[in-house]
Formats: sequence, C-alpha cells, structure tokens
Amino acid sequence: MDPQPDFVVAVPARRAASRLPGKPLRLLGGEPLVLHVARRALAAGAREVWLATDDARVADAVAGVAGVRVAMTSPDHVSGTDRLAECAAVAGWDDDTVVVNLQGDEPFAPASGIREVARALVDSGAPVATLAEPVVDVETLFDPNTVKLVRAASGDALYFSRAPLPWPRDAFARDRHTLPGGGHWLRHIGIYAYRAGFLQAFARMPPGTLERIESLEQLRVLEAGHRIAVALAPEPFPPGVDTPEDLARAEARLRGAGA
Repeated sequence: MDPQPDFVVAVPARRAASRLPGKPLRLLGGEPLVLHVARRALAAGAREVWLATDDARVADAVAGVAGVRVAMTSPDHVSGTDRLAECAAVAGWDDDTVVVNLQGDEPFAPASGIREVARALVDSGAPVATLAEPVVDVETLFDPNTVKLVRAASGDALYFSRAPLPWPRDAFARDRHTLPGGGHWLRHIGIYAYRAGFLQAFARMPPGTLERIESLEQLRVLEAGHRIAVALAPEPFPPGVDTPEDLARAEARLRGAGA
C-alpha cells in the first residue's frame, strides 16, 4: 500500500445551530463537543488541524490544545464549505494541499476514516472525495435525514439523495418493509476531502438546481460537472450529534466505551 498522503484537517464549528443551540460547546463527558472532534483529527495524523469558527467561545474550547489552530471566520457564511474556504486562505495552504473537512459534530469519527478520505482523494485524482457505508435496514433507506448515494463502477458518485436510491422496483412492488438482498445501498458519510484550490472554487460556485431541491450541497459539485470519488469507510462511523437526543446517545456511548 502506498504511504499515507500528507493532509490537513479543518473543522467548521458554528455556535448557532437550530436543532441544538450552542452545539460545539455542549458537554460530552464533561468536555465541549468540539474538543472531542479536534482530538479525533489529531489522532488521525493530520499535519495541521484547524478549527474554523465565528465565535470566540468556541475558539476558547480548544485553547491550549497542542496541534490545534484557530481561524476566526465571518459570521455571515451560509455553509461550512464557505467557512473552510476562508480558513484555507487564513492558513495559507497552496492549491494542492489535501484538506479534510471533518464536521464539528462528529466526536467519534474513526481515525482510519479520516485517513481514508484523504487517500481516496489522492488515489482517484478527483477534486473531491467522500465516504460511504452499506445501508443495513429498510428504515435507514427510507429516512430522509439519511443521505443515500449511488456510484459508478469507477467509484465516482453518480448522485446523492434523501430518497431511497436505487429503487428496487420488483422487490418493493412486493414488500417495502424488508431490505432486499444484493447490497446495493450506500449511506453517505458527511466527511470530505478537497484540494485547497478546488475548495476555493467550490465556495465561489452558485448553488445548483439539484442542490436547492434536495438541500444537499455536494450536488453543486456534480451538477457543475466535477467528480466526487467515493470510498467505503474502513470501519463504521457512529452517528453525529444534531439533536439533544443524539447528545444523550453520545453520552451513553462514551460511558460505555469507558466502562
């Protein structure tokens, strides 16, 4: 296997969150959520780890953590991608730098997955890479909050959707309560790797029609004619934290891991 490519990790962390206000600072195991995420990035072996935030209180949560730097970004960004583009400019990364976008609500992101998305970017030659894992139950397939994807034989993404995709016509004509065999369904994991130059270009692209319909920012890349390489996650990604219920489950998971 080729050596692990050199990469940096950027963590966008906006304090305002509609479903979980103050999310980056919510306590998990007695420590801010964003601190757990920063540690996951460090554990993956990133050359640099940057927190991109618009709130000094979030920046203070990682103060003194060796290896974590902070980019104070505009409060007016409409997406995490825009925030990361500003972070890339602050950090001074050249266009070829491999930037992994690790969401600030992924306190259990496995180090192997963070490394794998960087490797997928380099190995594929695509401007963007992401991860997926198999869908194992029909409830997940029909859940609009779970993003599904289909990919080409090359491994590149063909489409992302909140709808059940692909649709097993004959099997679902008989029964929609059981996931058919065959293993064709993939759940998107919201971790990305970009070349820093493309990250800047992506932030300048106008939202596309498909993005507006599905509320999925990655469709902007596909609609503009660019590739997104999709690798399978080397190990499961536990769910992120979006709601108070998610936070309670994360707390239980953390207690279980420490037992």
